[in-house]
Amino acid sequence: MTDARRIAVYAGSFDPLHSGHLDIVDRCRPIFDEVLVAVLHNPEKKALFTTEERIEMIGETLADRPDCQVTSFSGLLVDFMDQVGARTVVRGLRAVSDFEYEFQMTLMNRRLNPRVETVFMMPREDYSYLSSRLVKEVCKLGGDVSGLLPANVLERLKERFATDEKG
Repeated sequence: MTDARRIAVYAGSFDPLHSGHLDIVDRCRPIFDEVLVAVLHNPEKKALFTTEERIEMIGETLADRPDCQVTSFSGLLVDFMDQVGARTVVRGLRAVSDFEYEFQMTLMNRRLNPRVETVFMMPREDYSYLSSRLVKEVCKLGGDVSGLLPANVLERLKERFATDEKG
């Protein structure tokens, strides 16, 4: 007999986690028994935070959500899905421009593993423009990104840029 738990895998780089990501996590919670935030470990991609730092920050942020877990993966997402017994990938769509890429990935994932389904979710309108890249850029240039990130992530981001400036 198989486990009937409905596990959603929300995968991404989360470099860093922002309020749009959290909005998607919270939208998943009433629908799924467990939300697994899966941080992509890709050594070829130059990330601001290490995989371990991202897992730590996300874990701190989700500590009050017992139905949410955080882990990392590398390689194919569909292989990871089989490893954790999940069938549903959750992807956030901010704008129409996200759709083409996400559509291609969904079709490839379906070809690689027909047991995996993808669910698209829209964040709150307040976060429809938000991306990790934009948050990093604005923060690095001294802009106010408070309210766009969990407090623990904002603190780490500011520390990282202060350290980079010193040297």
